[in-house]
Amino acid sequence: MAVVIRLRQEGQKGRPVFRIVAADKRVRRDGRFLEILGTYDPQKGIKGATVNLERVNAWISQGAKPSDTAASIIKHASVSA
Repeated sequence: MAVVIRLRQEGQKGRPVFRIVAADKRVRRDGRFLEILGTYDPQKGIKGATVNLERVNAWISQGAKPSDTAASIIKHASVSA
């Protein structure tokens, strides 16, 4: 199974909030996921993101590939931690 770390859209219409999740890459964007790794609110900006870096690193060590946006959020979270 190929695992990716990506954003899962939630929230209200016109007010999206995203969860950073580990998911099988064959599953749709807002479908089933393996684990929640963090959250991201675009209205609060990149500093409003929360990421569990231990679990992200564990998934990456097992071969998970982060999407471009998720990688950017993880990078900023690791710098500020």
